[in-house]
Amino acid sequence: MSTAQAKHLSIAVVGDEELVSGLRLAGISRYYVIKEEHNAREDVRKALGELIDEAGVGVIVILEDYVEYVKDLLTRLREGKRVIPVIIDVPSKLGTQHKDVVGYYKAFVRKSIGFDVEI
Repeated sequence: MSTAQAKHLSIAVVGDEELVSGLRLAGISRYYVIKEEHNAREDVRKALGELIDEAGVGVIVILEDYVEYVKDLLTRLREGKRVIPVIIDVPSKLGTQHKDVVGYYKAFVRKSIGFDVEI
């Protein structure tokens, strides 16, 4: 993928109404709202599957609570060494599952791009 092509990749989100609403205010226009009263597992799997196959999506933000529904898809992507899309799980409004959030995201960045980023 060339630099020019990478500049035109979009960010998508798979989350609950609060996460999607917040990211839509930030300008994200590609999203899936997962409603709890439906089959959330099936809805998340379908949404992520569609976004992974979409050529114009470079980053997918997914609610941390939904990662358990798609672990097999994420494992296949990572084992296949696909660089794009980058899938980032973010905590819900109820908190995170990770005891050391800073360490988790540092390890994620290191694994994704191959080096540490310090700010």
